[in-house]
Amino acid sequence: MSAQRPLDGRVAVVTGSSRGIGRAMILRLAREGASVVVTGKSETGTEKLPGSIHTVAEEVEAGGGSALAIRVDVRREDEVKAMVDATIERFGRLDILVNNAGALWWQPVLETPPKRYDLMWEINVRAAFLCAYYALPHMVANHWGHIINCSPPITTTPSPGHVAYMTTKMGMTRLAIGIAAEHADDGIASNSLWPVTIIESLASINWGLGDRSQWRSPEILCDAMMEIVSTEPPTLTGQQILDEPFLRERGWTDERLDAYWLEGKPPEHPVYIDGRSGSSM
Repeated sequence: MSAQRPLDGRVAVVTGSSRGIGRAMILRLAREGASVVVTGKSETGTEKLPGSIHTVAEEVEAGGGSALAIRVDVRREDEVKAMVDATIERFGRLDILVNNAGALWWQPVLETPPKRYDLMWEINVRAAFLCAYYALPHMVANHWGHIINCSPPITTTPSPGHVAYMTTKMGMTRLAIGIAAEHADDGIASNSLWPVTIIESLASINWGLGDRSQWRSPEILCDAMMEIVSTEPPTLTGQQILDEPFLRERGWTDERLDAYWLEGKPPEHPVYIDGRSGSSM
């Protein structure tokens, strides 16, 4: 018999998990023992956007895990509710929700069409609210749950070129810390999680955010996520977590952190996105 894993018996939903960071999170949660729900709009891959909810579910199952692939447009309340209902029908519970799905538009205010701004609010803020709204009753009933919103700490640091986008990401963080306060007595933890520098993903590739030497592996976020969800809720809750300083607090050394850089060493000019160098997303 294999040794017990930290998430054996748990069920996790990650929105936007057909590729990129969401896919990495799903695969890690499954390796740690959770049954996982792979969600997204993509049921088929393309040359520019390879992968789908079905290919990720197949990866999980090939590794011995249990996965359910659900196509969902997180802008639609009925589809979000159906996703949660299907999770409960298949697995009987919902313990971990990672609101990873996001809409990106990194342009100045005057180059941001209102319809694009509306789209970001629908996918970033409203969708995170909807997913939490339908997941929370099941977590409350079991007196156990973790919610993680993929969003940055609240700051007054300017974000020129990313203003509209950041207003929505800050909204996600406010949602996370508010849920933590409202459910402090329900055995539920709610936090936000954000990288301090650019993570390799289709977004960083397709938007041309620096180059590969400046990127970290998604595994740094996966390790931070596991440090969060492996704690008994609500021991760690209401926090606005940045991956690197959080892992340092948990004992990660420089050598261990350096391993996340795709080229195995820190770049000469790292691009920080947490405000430390004036570059902010």
